[in-house]
Amino acid sequence: MLCLPLVLAACGSAPTPTFNLSAPQGFTAGGRGDGQLVVAPPYALAALNTDKIYVEPAAGQIAYLGDAQWGDSLPSLLQARIIQSFENGSRLKRVARPGEGIIADYQLVTDIRMFGLRITPEGPVAVVELSAKLIGNQSGRILAAQVFKAQVPATGSSGPEATAALDTASDQVLVAMVRWASGKF
Repeated sequence: MLCLPLVLAACGSAPTPTFNLSAPQGFTAGGRGDGQLVVAPPYALAALNTDKIYVEPAAGQIAYLGDAQWGDSLPSLLQARIIQSFENGSRLKRVARPGEGIIADYQLVTDIRMFGLRITPEGPVAVVELSAKLIGNQSGRILAAQVFKAQVPATGSSGPEATAALDTASDQVLVAMVRWASGKF
């Protein structure tokens, strides 16, 4: 009998709204399109390696939106969108995840430096910053490296407003990354 009130209390709570990121479309990238690319899972510190939506209320402070979450962990979600971005905008259609049985010529390694809402005196700003390294698999050498960053003002700090701004900033970063990497091979 003690379990019944707990079950009923759990049924009364509303599920947390879940959000997704889109992959940019309708853009083109240069390059010859030679070779096969493997996109490694992005590396993220524990604060960003979650399905929670990161908020920086002040410098050095970490919080999460209480009324929103990602549909998967941020690194997994970003890996999928990076692959889709290459497929959507690059001549390089031979892109995959590690372990999918391809022999890759190149590997794209990314670090998530920032992916969240920064609260500023002017209002909330979606900030996406990724560090990318293009590695030649035969040589094991870093062929090129670059940091990509975008900032987009958010219309508010609720789940829908924050994630819309983060999606826009993410699209900007991913388009720039695909164009940069596609021009290297």
